[in-house]
Amino acid sequence: MKKTILVTTGVVLLLSSLAGAFPPPQGGSGDCASCHKLDKKEADLLVKKLNPALTATEVRQPPVKGLWQIEVEAGEGKKGALLLDYAKKHFIVLSQLIPIDAIGKPRKTDFSKLPLKDAIVLGAKDAKKKVVVFTDPDCPYCKKLHEETKQVIEKRKDIAFYLILYPLPMHKDAYKKAQAVLCEKSLALLDDAFSGKTVPEPTCGKEQVEKNLALAKDLDINGTPTLIRDDGTMISAYLPADKLIEWIDGK
Repeated sequence: MKKTILVTTGVVLLLSSLAGAFPPPQGGSGDCASCHKLDKKEADLLVKKLNPALTATEVRQPPVKGLWQIEVEAGEGKKGALLLDYAKKHFIVLSQLIPIDAIGKPRKTDFSKLPLKDAIVLGAKDAKKKVVVFTDPDCPYCKKLHEETKQVIEKRKDIAFYLILYPLPMHKDAYKKAQAVLCEKSLALLDDAFSGKTVPEPTCGKEQVEKNLALAKDLDINGTPTLIRDDGTMISAYLPADKLIEWIDGK
């Protein structure tokens, strides 16, 4: 059986608080899913406590035992997924499922197939080293990383960051902000969004945001920030400028 570990960004799930979700077996089959139930109607009520704009569309069993995966929509085509423990007490909002067999083996993709022309560029377009960043204008760690990337390009003119806006469904205002930024393809508007300034209404349609969402799904990216360097190596993390440079150079 493939084993899987759960990594969270910005959410700490204490094992002690989950103990009630997994009572010791007393002569049962040992299959927790057989006695813990969650239908779409109940899931919808629970996710609306997290964000009234969310609607549960499907409940499924992920690879990790003791959790449900709830597919959600937030209107305007915004989709995502949440994890909920069997005790129905904790949501895991920013998450990535990583097979234990893959630990120590970096995730990789074909960098040449990434649509760099659709990205917002931070740095020189002719920079030798290119890094794609999936980022969300309402993600606190994305905001921190954004400031670090600015420091990187000040130190290293051979590095450029290609920003792909990927609004997460739990950030109710992120979709429209991303749409507005992409309509103008404006780094200045993205800076405004990260700094908490008001971003104007979008002046174009949703096509580019939807393309970005589909790309993230194809790459199995479900959290931000996620970085891809030009050898295809992927990492989902916030890194300070010096560590970020080490990672970019560390091929």
